[in-house]
Amino acid sequence: MPDLAQRLSDWLAGVSPPPIADFIGLRLVSAGSGSSVVEVNVDRRHHNPIGTVHGGIFADLADAAMGTALATLLAEGETFTTTDLAIHFLAPVREGQLRARADVIRRGRRAAYVECDVETEEGSLVARAHSTLLLTGPEV
Repeated sequence: MPDLAQRLSDWLAGVSPPPIADFIGLRLVSAGSGSSVVEVNVDRRHHNPIGTVHGGIFADLADAAMGTALATLLAEGETFTTTDLAIHFLAPVREGQLRARADVIRRGRRAAYVECDVETEEGSLVARAHSTLLLTGPEV
């Protein structure tokens, strides 16, 4: 099984995205130095019963961006799991491109705190998320 750095490199190259990314349509645009950008084109397939993009799609997009941002800072053999994720929905979206920009705010020895903004292609802020991630692996 390839290591996490190789998986990110492959996904960035458009090769072998994670299954959830493939399912939802997430694309890794950039990743490095504790930051990442992930995009998705949303349409009717992503709607809730009200006719807007389901909140879970926003959460999956933000979670992917935040996890990818942290993954860029891991040492060989380290991994992580999300312990909490909070998201604030600021505006409804029906269709178009969403872009999640995530930054690791603090990476400690055992945990990391990451923040993420989700914007439309026009640059309107539609959601803001933050997450705490537990680091695991040989060095932790």
